[in-house]
Amino acid sequence: MRFRSVSINNFRNISSAVINTDAEDIVLTGINGQGKTNFLEAVYTLCYGSSFRTSHLKEAIKHGNESFSLSAITENDRGLRENIKIIFAEGKRRIMIDDKEINDRRSLIYNFPCIVFSHDDILFVKGEPEHRRRFFDQMMSLYSPFFFDSLRSYRSILIQRNAAVKQKDKSLIGLYNERLASFGLEMMNERAEAVYGFNKIFPELFRKISSTDMNINVKYQPSWGALEDKNEIISYLEDNVERDIVLSTTTSGPHRDRFTVMCDGMPFSSIGSTGQVRLASILFRIAESEYFSMKTGIRPILLIDDVLLELDSAKRGIVLELLPAYTQAFYTFLPNESYFSAKRDNALSYEVKEGDFIDRSKGN
Repeated sequence: MRFRSVSINNFRNISSAVINTDAEDIVLTGINGQGKTNFLEAVYTLCYGSSFRTSHLKEAIKHGNESFSLSAITENDRGLRENIKIIFAEGKRRIMIDDKEINDRRSLIYNFPCIVFSHDDILFVKGEPEHRRRFFDQMMSLYSPFFFDSLRSYRSILIQRNAAVKQKDKSLIGLYNERLASFGLEMMNERAEAVYGFNKIFPELFRKISSTDMNINVKYQPSWGALEDKNEIISYLEDNVERDIVLSTTTSGPHRDRFTVMCDGMPFSSIGSTGQVRLASILFRIAESEYFSMKTGIRPILLIDDVLLELDSAKRGIVLELLPAYTQAFYTFLPNESYFSAKRDNALSYEVKEGDFIDRSKGN
């Protein structure tokens, strides 16, 4: 799938723009604060119906306005075109495909797979456990509708169980334990499989680009430990219900699983240099892209947002050369930067100034 054009109205600092994106590579250049990342956020929102920068789309409305709209013409590998439109107004989001309103974001997620590389990705390596849980949940949801449904159901039941715990209603807690155990066990099994597959890709990528023999991988530590049977999990939840009531929350389950980046038996965040940690965070995304394509046979769209700045020039070029196969890639660079090893004649290039997009392709 490829974006042929993108239209933006009152989104962040972009008042109104219609941008031709009919190319495999689209390069955005400009100093910071001009709207490069805002454009990538708009594309991401068209792919997912949500932002990678905020959980509140209201924050993306241009100052002084009450709504924003995004639209795009897309074309899939069979040449079929669709028109996507997202409107956010009066606190509500509307998603339309070919003028037909859809109520479930699944129609976007599985039609327009997109992976974003951003500065916040460094939290996957050195941040709190919830950042790595979110990374793997997003990665798995992108290729597995089954996991996506299990995750949704688990979160819904967890909210209900937590409410019962706070009310000290043991009869309701017992009702929720079985469903929590059922969906949680499914999530545990899929997470273990995903980490196993991820570790087939990520360590070798790191060794290749870092030119070290560091043995780096991701260790998965389920909250329910070695419990593999649904009845065992239910018993564990029942045995710990008093602790949950005292703490007013469900103290165990996949929402407390840990994913730790390890290096030779030690947490990588405690021994890796700043450059190595940044490199590892970028390679998380590359490994995610490769694993997604391996699982689905589909090439994703890549959004690469200034994440190469902290790498030396040699590693920047290697990272770009090792990007997995994609249908389309959007890059943001500072002025006068060029990380490509060879000229990409068919690339589209835009200079971004205060929310305006100036075509610089082929000398324009």
